[in-house]
This record gives sequence, structure tokens and C-alpha cells, in this order.
Amino acid sequence: MKKFTKIFALVLAVLLCTSCFVACNNEGDGDTKGTIAVVAKGETHAFWQAVKAGAEQAGKDYGYNVTFRGPTAESEEYVNSQREMVQAALNTEDIKGIVLATIGLGFADELVSAYDKKIPVVEFDSGLYSNGADITKGKDPTVGGVATDNKAAAAVVAENFYKYLKDNKLLANGYKVGIIQHDSTSTGIDRAGGFKEKITALATADGYTIDINVQVKANNAGEYKLGLTALKEWGAQSIFMTNEGVVNEVYPEVKDNAATYKDILFCGFDAGTNQYNWMKDKGESCALLVGSVAQDSYSIGYKAVELAAKKLAGETVADVGIAGVWYNAENIDEQKDKNIFYMG
Repeated sequence: MKKFTKIFALVLAVLLCTSCFVACNNEGDGDTKGTIAVVAKGETHAFWQAVKAGAEQAGKDYGYNVTFRGPTAESEEYVNSQREMVQAALNTEDIKGIVLATIGLGFADELVSAYDKKIPVVEFDSGLYSNGADITKGKDPTVGGVATDNKAAAAVVAENFYKYLKDNKLLANGYKVGIIQHDSTSTGIDRAGGFKEKITALATADGYTIDINVQVKANNAGEYKLGLTALKEWGAQSIFMTNEGVVNEVYPEVKDNAATYKDILFCGFDAGTNQYNWMKDKGESCALLVGSVAQDSYSIGYKAVELAAKKLAGETVADVGIAGVWYNAENIDEQKDKNIFYMG
């Protein structure tokens, strides 16, 4: 009996030590410091899944639990649904910070509530509510923002695309470049403007004049195809597409009418399965997609949560601009492995 008691005591001691070890080694993991709630513009798209992966990794690295929610679709009709998600986070005792990408206006009450509760808010992606100090009448809880620098990223496209034109001796005075701009928001304006400014500057430095035609279209079925048709009739020799939505509508049209568009070169923005398939085609069955720039969605998610964690730690923080990454047929698989390029 005494022997059994000693063995039991020994086993119990080992178990207690093991439990202590596990507990100590879990410090900084899970929700030991609390939770940072991420409310995105979406949840299911591959872009947001990559954002989520980055956000969760930052949570692990900085010792916070991370929740991730988003509406059914990136449409302003879901603003109220997104507001409810923010309200739910504000009413959760464990929430220490909020990372928010809005799909529209109307968040003033929630932002004031976050301010009153001393919950820092980090804006991320390009859908910022803007003018926080104005709409909250001075009670602005935002501590910084993380987003792709759309203008700079579009300039990356222009720089690499121009190099392709120059290396292949395709440039001449009056070279015609078309742009299909996906909407009239600041995102669309910055992407179209960044591309236009950079390629014009590069051509001017080399002594060339180029003509640029910008087709600004709404995100409605058939609109981007109309832009493509207009640029074809204008005589465009190259076309820049400012987002994945444009590519998804233009690619089937170009592929189904290969003879019509075979002499036009294309470049794009964002990622997705259509860009992957089009780029892998290498101009063998339809017009060539020379390359595109992908938003580093994983880093956007990581940096947004990191910014919130640093603010909660008392550090001084500032806005973070994420650079776009150029990819083409040669490095697309490498960028896919790095979670920079995504399918879907």
C-alpha cells in the first residue's frame, strides 16, 4: 500500500510539472493577452483567406487570439451586417483591439464607442471609412492604417510592362495604351493614375510620345467588356486592367475571340485563377498577358494585427503601406507558394 502511494505521488508530481510546463509554454499563445477582432470586407474569397492567415500568424507571434469575420459579399448592401459584426466585437469583454476594413460609411457610432472603451482601431485594405476625426467629432479611435499603396503598385506594373515593350523594341511615337479602370473610387483612380503617370514618365525620358485612353467603368455585368471593345476600336496596342474583376470579364472575351485581340498586349492587377490560366497560356492560344501586380494580402493581414498589438503594448505606430509584387509566367508559381499570388 505504501509502495502504491509513493508511485501515485510520483506520477502526480510528474503530471503537475508537465501541466506547468504546458501552461508556461502557452504564454503568449491563444488569448492570454486578449483578442483582436478582425472585421474584413469579405471572408470566403482567396484574398481574404490569405489576409486571415497573416492576421492569425501575427496574433500567435504577439500573444493574441484573433477572430476573423466578414460579410457575404463586398457590397454596400452588406454595410449593416458588417456594422453588427463590429458591434458584437465591441460588446465582447475580451476584445482589446479591432482591425477594420469597411465596405461603406455609417460606422460613426461604433467608432465613438471604441474610443470611449479605449479600444484601438486599425484600418486596413483600401476600404477605409475616411475622415475619422470629422465623422466621430474628435472621438476617433483609429491609430493607423495598413493597405496596399495602389498608386505605387500600379507604377510597378507600368515599370515592368514598359521594360517588356522596350526590350522587345515595340515602342514608337504615338504608341497607344488603354486602361480599363474598374470604378471611380480612390482605388480605381489611384491604380489608373499610378500606371498612367509612370509609363508616361518612362516614355518621355526615352524620347517617346504615347497616347493613353482611360475607360472608366462600373462593376456591372458587361461594363468591362464594353471598355475592351472601345479600346479595340480606338486602336489600343496594350491594355492595363486595374483589378481582378476586369480580368475575369476580359479574359473569356479575349480567349473566345483570339483573332480579334491577338495583337494587343495585356497587363493586370490582383491575382486569381483567370490570371493564372491566362499567364500560363503564354500567348499560345490568345493575346499575351505579360504580367501583373499582386497585393501582398498575407502581409496586409499580418501588419494590421501587428500594428494593433504594438499599439496595445504602448509603442508609437504609424500607417503601413504594402508594396505590390510583380509576377509573370516565369515566377507566378513561386509567388503562389509564398501566399502572394492566390487562386480563386
